[in-house]
Amino acid sequence: MTTIYLVRHAEASGNIERRFQGHFDGVVTPTGEKQLAYLSERFKGIHLDAVYSSPLSRARQTAQAVDAYAQLPIHTDPRLMEINGGEFEGQFFDDLPKLFPVEFNQWATDPVHFRAPGGESMLHVYERMRTVIEEIVCNHPNQTVAVVSHGCAIRNYLCYAQGWPLEEIKYVPWGENTCVSRIDYDEQVCPHVVFLNDAGHLPPDQSCFKQQSWWKKVPKRPEQQPAGGKTI
Repeated sequence: MTTIYLVRHAEASGNIERRFQGHFDGVVTPTGEKQLAYLSERFKGIHLDAVYSSPLSRARQTAQAVDAYAQLPIHTDPRLMEINGGEFEGQFFDDLPKLFPVEFNQWATDPVHFRAPGGESMLHVYERMRTVIEEIVCNHPNQTVAVVSHGCAIRNYLCYAQGWPLEEIKYVPWGENTCVSRIDYDEQVCPHVVFLNDAGHLPPDQSCFKQQSWWKKVPKRPEQQPAGGKTI
């Protein structure tokens, strides 16, 4: 069995300014620095065999915190990057409905069909995240690996890992900064979700989500059988 700990980066400038970050390389905030200290402690007692990260600085800094006690080489892979937002990049979320009404409505209510002007399709993010994590699993049989990525990219992978088609990504909850998901893989590289988006290492005053409400708008998924991977 191979175990992946999938980690979202710490709070960055775009998170508190409510900008669309995408490939925009925003810096980790002072709150994010504190989150990283708690994240390091969480991983202090977890044996890791490898650490992978998106090359964006907010992810790499988070990977360094995850790796603080293991002291392993950090492998970066551009396929772990956030969605390329094209003309959405760096824009304030409050401005997006006026600038790009059709595309922003897709982002908010129909993400499977989202593609910002000049940006990347949701399907492409889904496929590259599935491919890169499957490669990591195959390269580390019977090992434990930490993978640091971004909110939308992780949301795509958790859709796949739960056995849901991409059309149901709108039901996948957003994860708090530095949240951790654990996914175990059998010999057939089939994902088994153990837990997702857990930020129990953060005290309430270090939560970015505590100050915001947009993430609560994710609709509840209708009860139905998963299409693929087993969820436990």
